[in-house]
Amino acid sequence: MSAPPAPRLGYAPWGEDLAELTAAGRAAEEAGADTLWASELHRSATVTAAALACATSAARIGTAVALAFTRSPMICALEIMDLDELSGGRAVLGLGTGVRRLNEDWHGVPFDHPSQRLRETVDCVRTFIARCADGEPFEAGGPLASLRVRGYRRPRPVRTRVPLHLAAAGPLTFRLAGEIADGWIGHELGSRDHLRNTVLPALHTGLTAAGRKPEDLEVVASVCVSVHPDPAEALRRAAGNVGFYASVRTYAPLFAAHGLQEPQRRVAEEFRRPGARAGALAAAVDPAMTRALTLCGTREQVAEFLTGYAGTADSLKLTVPVHGLTSHEIRESQAHVLDLIRELRP
Repeated sequence: MSAPPAPRLGYAPWGEDLAELTAAGRAAEEAGADTLWASELHRSATVTAAALACATSAARIGTAVALAFTRSPMICALEIMDLDELSGGRAVLGLGTGVRRLNEDWHGVPFDHPSQRLRETVDCVRTFIARCADGEPFEAGGPLASLRVRGYRRPRPVRTRVPLHLAAAGPLTFRLAGEIADGWIGHELGSRDHLRNTVLPALHTGLTAAGRKPEDLEVVASVCVSVHPDPAEALRRAAGNVGFYASVRTYAPLFAAHGLQEPQRRVAEEFRRPGARAGALAAAVDPAMTRALTLCGTREQVAEFLTGYAGTADSLKLTVPVHGLTSHEIRESQAHVLDLIRELRP
């Protein structure tokens, strides 16, 4: 029996400004990255993705992720169709719910029944992309996210179905991704064991419920990678990202699933202290948390570990740690990861 194929490598480029970020995207494409992913926190995912599309020619361009509820389904569909046209058919729409505080406090949008709202949003986006060029009335969605379009016609899109991936971090959304999505995108904190023992069975439950096959779903495992010649320094640099997510209540089940509820609780307590910032919690992070949820070490150590995803993930979305680090440290980490992609390219 032949060995399972190694997962394709994608990368989420970093830059202090868009010029630096797109330069990193070009370098990642040249190194062999299959997909370039644009996140949504400090920048708009779709605008960042557009900049990457203009700077590259071959890699897929994906949002990982665009927040599903902070833009209307129609705007979401328009943006991904524009991106697909701009990139010559290379776009991947990655949608995620975000967390309650982000939606309600930062964006002022509802967060009730997020799994059902996400299901209805996906229906709206897909229906719009498929029907917007025929000029006929159409409706989609449900009580939480709806679309009713009449008197509208858009020039025919590059594709009438753009790949739509869902970021999922819990049982309901795992199953939803398996049921309706073209792909699943993992959280950047996680482990191979969690993917194998928790995520994949839930994805397969959704696939089975919808009468779909495993090959109908791209499994994109996200990995926060910290590469440095000194393993201790690699571990230190990744701790800030762990602390950032440990301060958010929504991610408590992720830490609990790895037996890390007590060290996660201590980080959350530290965050509640006056003046504490989520991005500066590295000192409160137990090294066991960082070892369990990120991938740290020398280039040789990390390369060996990444090969272990063969047979469980179709592709990997690599990120570098950023929280609590200087720009110089992030640039150095990024350079190490680009070298790693170049080394592991098929």
